[in-house]
Amino acid sequence: MKIGIIIGSKSDFPVAKTVLDVLKEFGVGYELIVSSAHRTPERTSEWSKTAEEKGIEVIIAIAGAAAHLAGVVASETTLPVIAVPVAATTLGGIDALLSMVQMPGGIPVATMAIGNAGAKNAAIFACQILAVKYPEINERLKKYRQEIKNKVVKDNEEVQKLVQSE
Repeated sequence: MKIGIIIGSKSDFPVAKTVLDVLKEFGVGYELIVSSAHRTPERTSEWSKTAEEKGIEVIIAIAGAAAHLAGVVASETTLPVIAVPVAATTLGGIDALLSMVQMPGGIPVATMAIGNAGAKNAAIFACQILAVKYPEINERLKKYRQEIKNKVVKDNEEVQKLVQSE
């Protein structure tokens, strides 16, 4: 099992690092490439077209500004593509978000939130897609969900103690 991660430029790597951290936590392999929809369209196209034969099962595309990367990738493969917008301009990532979420009917791209929260959710969502095929990923997801539930319960207990001490 492998996730393909494509970032539009080196400056997108800090957001991609969040994806890598989650995938490592879930024990999922990945391949990461820097390729631009605008500056290296042939490289982007070739990577997208050959992703499936390289064992990639889901793609996460991370880009900012006029972020056409996810759409270009999705146009070249039938693999699921998850887009993560990056705040790379004075518009704070809204430009990237709209470029990703406004795909025309027929070439879908799942779009997450701007930045690191979106990157984390993209990685988890990619794992959920893989969990349909890989029971071990499904089990890791169930454990993860229980851990975050337990944290909320623990946080509540700590807050209640603070309230009582007031």
